[in-house]
Amino acid sequence: MSRVHNPRMIEELRDRIAHLERGAAKRSAVLPFGVRDIDDRLPGGGLSHGALHEIAGGGGGTIDGAAAALFAAGIAARSAGKILWCLTRPDLFFPALAQAGLHPDRVIFCEGDKDEDVLASMEEGLSFGGLGAVVGELVRLPMVSSRRLQLAAEKSGTMALVVRRWRRQTEASDFGNPTASTTRWRVSVLPSEELPVAGVGRARWLAELIRVKAGECAEFEIGACDAKGHVCLLPSSSHRQDQAAWRGSRAS
Repeated sequence: MSRVHNPRMIEELRDRIAHLERGAAKRSAVLPFGVRDIDDRLPGGGLSHGALHEIAGGGGGTIDGAAAALFAAGIAARSAGKILWCLTRPDLFFPALAQAGLHPDRVIFCEGDKDEDVLASMEEGLSFGGLGAVVGELVRLPMVSSRRLQLAAEKSGTMALVVRRWRRQTEASDFGNPTASTTRWRVSVLPSEELPVAGVGRARWLAELIRVKAGECAEFEIGACDAKGHVCLLPSSSHRQDQAAWRGSRAS
């Protein structure tokens, strides 16, 4: 019995196998923060690439919302490749993104009229599979939509980051509803780092890991993302009084 060898078919099969192997490797990979206390709380020692991660500000205000966006920008900055950022309000401050390590030249901005447009663009970007991360700004994230994003991320191995941004305080309650996110973060602004001279020091945040699959919740006082997207852990004991005073002044 003779066998017919088709070199072109064999080459195509090899390419498909290599593509599948790369996708599997990417899905199983993680992006560490480089901070042991944080990475130890995350399965695999970092944020899963082929997964959906959700980030919101600690309150409904603009300041905490901006911190959440910069936290996401720092994560995206440490991933390899172009970043797709889907949004409905083109109000991102480019110098702030660059300061968090994400240069605007790396970002492809996709603007839509409503949340449904952002969700569709995110799913398309995740399915493409050639991006470092896909970021989307959303008011609401229904369970069905989050599952679609999670499945698309799992299939391609691309990280999905949803930044929850609200136009009014009443919309913030939606963050309490369940989603398919692998991790869920809440970021609040703390008093900035004190300097020995007049000026504004490095921004500081309270990053709360309020959901993580196969892991435990935690909270961290961190220094804001630097020019390479890295955060640092602060000695919380030395800042608890400042934090309490800061929260009290915001509530008054």
